[in-house]
Amino acid sequence: MAEEPDQDPQNPFKGTPLEGLFGQLGQGQFDLNQLMWQMQRMFEPHEGTVNYELATDVARHTVAAAGPDPSPHAGQTAAIDDAARLADMWLDKVTDLPSGTTTAVAWSRAAWIEHTMPTWQGMIEPIAERVVATLGDAVPPEAKAMVGPFIGMLNQAGGAMFGQQVGSAIGTLATEVLSSTEVGLPLGPARTAALLPHNITELATALEAAPSDVLLYVMLREAAHHRLYAHATWLRPAVLGAIEEFARGIRIDVGAIEEQMRSIDPTDPEAMQAALSGGLFEPAPTPEQERAKERLELLLALVEGWVDEIVAQATAGVMPAAVALSEAFRRRRAGGGPAEDTFASLVGLELRPRRLRDAANLWSALRDRHGAQARDSVWSHPDLLPTSSDLDDPLGFVEVHGARVGDTDFDAALEELLSSGDGDPSDENDDRPA
Repeated sequence: MAEEPDQDPQNPFKGTPLEGLFGQLGQGQFDLNQLMWQMQRMFEPHEGTVNYELATDVARHTVAAAGPDPSPHAGQTAAIDDAARLADMWLDKVTDLPSGTTTAVAWSRAAWIEHTMPTWQGMIEPIAERVVATLGDAVPPEAKAMVGPFIGMLNQAGGAMFGQQVGSAIGTLATEVLSSTEVGLPLGPARTAALLPHNITELATALEAAPSDVLLYVMLREAAHHRLYAHATWLRPAVLGAIEEFARGIRIDVGAIEEQMRSIDPTDPEAMQAALSGGLFEPAPTPEQERAKERLELLLALVEGWVDEIVAQATAGVMPAAVALSEAFRRRRAGGGPAEDTFASLVGLELRPRRLRDAANLWSALRDRHGAQARDSVWSHPDLLPTSSDLDDPLGFVEVHGARVGDTDFDAALEELLSSGDGDPSDENDDRPA
């Protein structure tokens, strides 16, 4: 009986540091043709610091390896259309902010990757650019003179490795997210409410909840996010600006990297792979980064708290399952997941708001005292937003700022606030997210 041909060719990198890297690229199959193709992808020209085409491919492969990714069928698309109309009807009763969506769509995981990658690129590029530039600046001048011709090639390889990790994280996140706004800002096209029905069904099963209830609740949150971002046009640039500010504060501890590299056994490919994917090039936190991170976390907490508040108002008395779903979603966001861990270890930046419950309580207190219009008017200008200290004392914020933003002559009240110096950017203790 003839022997079957060997389906796993001899591994030419066995026992070398490249085994772990190429094992990941080739998913354990050491096909030289495949590896050469991967090497070509790593060094091919690309715009920006990171090879985002490679990142997108890695994200798609991550999704494919995670399990089925069925395309939404007509029934799911119709259910999302119905949920969008009902969500807008309920939200209209609890906020004067107009609908922020014109289209409701159903996405597969792969479609979510495709439609959100441009926004991810805008978020990641400043950080990646700063990391690569800092590493280049850390090379001694005499070393640059020796390896000058290879600097561009090394930058290309670094961008490819960065893209590998980014793609893996985005692909993992695609298996978990429920909509285009779940991370706190709209990742997809403007005014498009997008839900992932396959992920929603899986979550409903895990929560032992009715899929229709979970889908409607996710749509309410999606529609609320879009209303807020459509009204507060400064909000999206503020979030991206905080990320860029975070990137400007990055400092790379080259000595720590060298020490960590010396501690890795080059004959242990698993240790090498763990180092590459576990934050080997994680930037050391700086005071500038900490301030930017606090502003970003505050912004996300205020956004998520406002969404929680108006969704709770919209579902009160008409959706009995909403209370349990609200608590389940808070726990889900607070716990994070493997994708958030990957981004945190890669660039030291988390996407989860820490003070969500405090923010929701503040918005609720402001509505109780001065009405929904006063609550929503705070978003008219970044200098009106609560600070971290206001979250510690929500009733104090309501007393000091509530009457002002609830004034019928809002423009005059805003001018008074700005002229009083409350929004002076020179104040070092000001933690407003503007």
